[in-house]
Amino acid sequence: MSGKELVATLAPVAVYWVYAGIYEALLAHTTVLDRYRLHSRRDEETKNIASRKDVVRGVLLQQAIQVAISVAVLKVSIGCACAQAQLEGHDARAAAEPEPSLVVAARFGVAMLVLDAWQYFMHRLMHSVPYMYRRFHSWHHRVAAPYAYAAQYGHPVDGVLTETLSGAAAYVASGMSPRAAAAFFAFATAKGVDDHCGVAAPWNPLHALFRNNTAYHDVHHQRGGGRRNFSQPFFVVWDRLLGTHAPYALRQRDGGGLEVIAFNKDQTR
Repeated sequence: MSGKELVATLAPVAVYWVYAGIYEALLAHTTVLDRYRLHSRRDEETKNIASRKDVVRGVLLQQAIQVAISVAVLKVSIGCACAQAQLEGHDARAAAEPEPSLVVAARFGVAMLVLDAWQYFMHRLMHSVPYMYRRFHSWHHRVAAPYAYAAQYGHPVDGVLTETLSGAAAYVASGMSPRAAAAFFAFATAKGVDDHCGVAAPWNPLHALFRNNTAYHDVHHQRGGGRRNFSQPFFVVWDRLLGTHAPYALRQRDGGGLEVIAFNKDQTR
């Protein structure tokens, strides 16, 4: 495996644990985020069925599978690209030269759209088919009060169908290089961690850039929220187009912190 392939496969894993670790350290050892917490430690202890040890083991298993599939996809796609270059009489090394920034940005945009579409429809399917929810996706909802490093916790089958294959589709459809893929999936991983961090800080740049954020996704994790706010990880367009979007409001929680209040569209009029 080349250095670029190694970075592309391991960068998202490293980003996951470093970014989640920062949240955990700040919440455990400081009070700087307490006023923005959506769930207290007591909520995490009483509402969550999965223990933190179970979550760590589940995430590590999912990431091992993700890395293995990513390596396979990279090798196949790079091999196909080299073969195509040889058939066309091009130098494979020249084909691997860095692309213009606008081209890379366009590939990022395509990858974001493909990733979002795949994850919305697979996520919704997991909730719509009772067997798939009960057997696979319910694992993820064992964490009803989300926290940062539980973002990728779930049944391995759910993880492959929803997370890993969506990433493979985004990579292939966008045609991005391994180096660009490393940056894209590191960013997507950080976004997923942020969506589950349980901290709605107003100065968080990801919350300013995307309406799909930790408060938006918290609605989905609430009791009765499993039919709403399926979109992940970037945009809310599919929820809006297909009638599964649930507005919400943030308000101060008794005892400190914030809570997410979800309501139907007709309640906003």
